[in-house]
Amino acid sequence: MTNNATKQSGIKLVGIKAVLFDLDGTLVDTAPDLGYALNLQRARHGLAPLSDDLIRPQASHGARGLLAAGFDLTPEAPSFARMREEFLQLYADNICRHSRPFPGILDLLAELDARQLKWGVVTNKPACFTEPLMSILELAERAACIISGDTCPHPKPHPAPMLAAAELCGATPAQCLYLGDAERDIQAANAAAMPSLVAAWGYLDAGDQPHTWGAHAQIRHPIDTLDYLPR
Repeated sequence: MTNNATKQSGIKLVGIKAVLFDLDGTLVDTAPDLGYALNLQRARHGLAPLSDDLIRPQASHGARGLLAAGFDLTPEAPSFARMREEFLQLYADNICRHSRPFPGILDLLAELDARQLKWGVVTNKPACFTEPLMSILELAERAACIISGDTCPHPKPHPAPMLAAAELCGATPAQCLYLGDAERDIQAANAAAMPSLVAAWGYLDAGDQPHTWGAHAQIRHPIDTLDYLPR
């Protein structure tokens, strides 16, 4: 697979045995709960809540992106570690108040099950958040694999999580299709020689240029994934 910015769309992929998903911004809309935790934290520090429009684009970037949006903090700031710990505890306490699979995801998963295609998750979210969230949403037992940000020595964009997921699915990387909404998702897939699709319903912001990321195509609705899979 090349990193050409002008990949053709609508071309079916051959030999796919598994479909893998990023979690935040691709499989599940977690922004409401991440934003809720961030605004709880802002309230603790005497600040007004931020709007959903400001929070959503940062939801795929974890605590680092959210603390930058909420407090203008970078990892180099002396208070970053303390503020990150506080944020993560607030998020853990409110991990699935409003988080739900994106519209169309459950229909897609049902069709993958019907076609006997395995599916799983590869996320940079730590397992202490990934596993409870997937369990509450009743997705954990259905997934062929759940690779969290601390499952492997290196998270995305390193290819190690992608390779681990493929192995757990009993497939080669070329037999897996990865969906993600962030550039690092596509970088990780490309590094693993795994075909990928950009989930355009996710947490992309105005500065993102997904057409340059080197994915097989961009799709605007989860069910569009089926256009790239053999029947």
